[in-house]
Amino acid sequence: AAMGAFYTVQPEQRAVVKRFGSVLGITDPGLHFKIPFGVDQIQLVATERVLKQEFGFRTRSTEQGGPSTYTAGQFEDESLMPTGDLNMIDVEWVVQYRIEDPIKFLYEMREPTRTLRDISESVMRRIVGNMLGSEVLTIGRVEIQEKVGEELQQILNQYDAGIRISTVEMQDVVPPPAVQPAFNEVNEARQERERMI
Repeated sequence: AAMGAFYTVQPEQRAVVKRFGSVLGITDPGLHFKIPFGVDQIQLVATERVLKQEFGFRTRSTEQGGPSTYTAGQFEDESLMPTGDLNMIDVEWVVQYRIEDPIKFLYEMREPTRTLRDISESVMRRIVGNMLGSEVLTIGRVEIQEKVGEELQQILNQYDAGIRISTVEMQDVVPPPAVQPAFNEVNEARQERERMI
């Protein structure tokens, strides 16, 4: 029983302690006592780490210290979206965030990570959908990142989610492979016109 009476919180974590199902409080890193036999329950939350969600691609790290592998092209349901001038565009992006309030993170929303993904996707689609395709592919990237970050944070605050957005970073923004040749032709024609003028 003595073994079950102690728990360790790592430096990057905080522990949320529940007694008989009610939240008792948060404990800091170190060794702590708890009442065993299921009276006290502990949930560890990585509050000091920057976490990330990837959209349109996934990075998988291989063995310790080895290179990470990058998988794209399999997540078009996340990344393909129409722009304001009805061009289709393939947007890959990363949302980095921290868990600011572990109690809110665990108990205000049923599936906080899933909800964060859903909101990120809908905000990105709406903002890209209000811009011209050429803007999204060229000058609009910084503006989109800022707008998505701000709106995402506002919505999460309304949900009282305990999440703080660090950055929204667009990785790759390209026309979908199927329309890439046509897109290149249009760009070349535009450049040719500029030269003629």
